Amino acid sequence: MVYNELGKTGLRVSNLGFGASSLGGVFRGVREEEGIEAVFTALDNGINFIDVSPYYGHLKAETVLGKALRQVDRSRYVLSTKVGRYGKDGVNTWDYSAQRVHDSVYESMERLGVEYIDIINVHDVEFQAALPGGLQKIVDETLPALCELKRDGVVGHVGITDLQPENLKWVIEHCEEGTVESILNFCHYSLNDTLLADYLGFFEMYGIGVINASPFSMGLLSDRGTPDWHPAPKALKEACARAAAYCREQGCPIDKLAIQFSTSLNPRIATTLFSSANPKNVLKNIAYINEPVDEELVAKVQEIIGDQMFVRWKNS
Repeated sequence: MVYNELGKTGLRVSNLGFGASSLGGVFRGVREEEGIEAVFTALDNGINFIDVSPYYGHLKAETVLGKALRQVDRSRYVLSTKVGRYGKDGVNTWDYSAQRVHDSVYESMERLGVEYIDIINVHDVEFQAALPGGLQKIVDETLPALCELKRDGVVGHVGITDLQPENLKWVIEHCEEGTVESILNFCHYSLNDTLLADYLGFFEMYGIGVINASPFSMGLLSDRGTPDWHPAPKALKEACARAAAYCREQGCPIDKLAIQFSTSLNPRIATTLFSSANPKNVLKNIAYINEPVDEELVAKVQEIIGDQMFVRWKNS
């Protein structure tokens, strides 16, 4: 396993990180015991970065992850969770107010069974763009509340996440330098879309660590295909399905190629998050990243995806 510095945080994180969304049944049903074992498997095989959110499974992911982490020495992992995006009884909610995010951090710590959080992120800032105050509220209210918790020693570092890198850039440009220490962007450094690469110079200029998530583009780059809720347009789903079929013919599953691509071809990205509640899949993905990527196959897959490369969609 390779370990990289995350910006100027002083944190060294594994280049493959464990995204705990699957523990909340985000992609499909999950057995709690198996999910806990997946966490242990990741940690026992070199992964030291874990990312979660109260939104995933509407508290379930943090709850299950907490059951695992209570059995693990705190020094073995770097923990990231989020504020601002929530849900209850199947209904999504958003609240980026100072009081709510302050309370949310303590609620997360209780579920996770920890006394501090290494990185606290404002989750999917684009949703605040459509709420009163817009993105300026993130700058004026949300981030200052988290920075106060940082001064109190409750959290170590402050970050922001979003599907749209333009929003991440806007927030960073409009807040005091040094406030945002890391960003998490998803589905934009994968086989079908490397938009994130266009922003790496900007993030480096501000000393901000970069976390990439979803090397499989939320199922687009997998043999199983996308879940019903996937927001990608039909033409993109069909192009990725053709690419997956070609990879099968070549004896290389597209998920193998996808995770190798996302973790090996750009050392400027500190870590790439994948999510699985299946211990066997955790081991499989760790094994994949230890093999060299077939760059000729990468080129062919991107040729098959063709004019659907860089096609974007809205968050959901």
